[in-house]
Amino acid sequence: MRTLAALLLPALACAQLAIRGGVVHTMAGPAIRDGVVLVRDGKIERVGPASQVRIPTGYSTLNAEVVTPGLIDARTVIGLTGYLNQPHDQEQVERSAAIQPELRAIDAYNPRETLVGFVRELGVTTIHTGHGPLALVSGQTMIAKTRGNSPEKAVIAPEAMVAAALGDAGKAESCKSPGTRAKAVALLRAELIKAREYAANTKPDRPRDLRLETLAKVLSRERPLLIHANRAYDILTALRLAREFNFKLVLDGAAEARQVIDALKSSGVPVILHPTMQRTGGETANLSRETAATLDKAGIAFAIQSGFESYVPKTRVVLFEAAQAAANGLGMEGALRAVTIGAARILGIDRRVGSLEPGKDADVALYDGDPFEYATHCTAVVIDGEIVSRDRR
Repeated sequence: MRTLAALLLPALACAQLAIRGGVVHTMAGPAIRDGVVLVRDGKIERVGPASQVRIPTGYSTLNAEVVTPGLIDARTVIGLTGYLNQPHDQEQVERSAAIQPELRAIDAYNPRETLVGFVRELGVTTIHTGHGPLALVSGQTMIAKTRGNSPEKAVIAPEAMVAAALGDAGKAESCKSPGTRAKAVALLRAELIKAREYAANTKPDRPRDLRLETLAKVLSRERPLLIHANRAYDILTALRLAREFNFKLVLDGAAEARQVIDALKSSGVPVILHPTMQRTGGETANLSRETAATLDKAGIAFAIQSGFESYVPKTRVVLFEAAQAAANGLGMEGALRAVTIGAARILGIDRRVGSLEPGKDADVALYDGDPFEYATHCTAVVIDGEIVSRDRR
């Protein structure tokens, strides 16, 4: 966790900054040996070999063995879930109803939460966070930078996706509704039909309904529906619903994705894959650490996530999850892509983040070795051109 000094020190504003790396992974082309990233006013100004990019006078300089884009956690609940694991810092799920798409993540997001600082100091600069997969429709998600003292200063997209869950995660407990998969899908289908009728009603005196208004954005393809599904037949159900209602679907979890590879590939639906080291059991009994490599080989767009944890410390670290995927067939380049530009594309933020290219946000992670090696440390983190961490983690 963060040191007291790190909590007290503000981010170091550097209008002009040069980052020099033994290897610079831009994720926009081949890695650059002895590379330089120039940063000016929060944006990347220039990237290239040191032999071609001169560091101008007056630029502050950071040095590292390896430089990467800031990492992107494609699915997490940090900022809503807290590391204390106490009722007062657990905001990731509201259990009073099965379907609550109107719940906004930004209204519960705490940018000062310790877990946000914890992952930032390991190189994670952007998170897709929000309500967790613990209800049929649990609420909305948001995309934020891991900096700022208010949600408004951290946020990139206040309304990113609507989170839903099929299978066990979407069923209620204690004999409440829905109690079966068929009932869950029937409830979701009925609500989508209501939302379609609500959107078609253009009368000026139409009462406002936040729930149907949110689902109408899903039906108009303004917001993707992020469906958590692990079993093969739940994945197929999600694909079937997307065809029926023509909404943008993003799959979350997908433990048995290898069993439906052909269907996934033909659908073109991207996958935010379960944490590589997620424990097996129940719906995740058939997951594999090689699933990321399988998706990559099949040409299916995917990203790696930290996901949701029901126990302390309440979050995984997407850097470590990607490292395990790299060691299980995905390789270094593929694993880094899954937590940088690959994740950015799925989240629709690749014009701003995910690679080191001129004009993009200056979000950079610096390491003293291969980021996926156990003994490597993150030595500095830059977000929007500001040095937000100098702790060696």
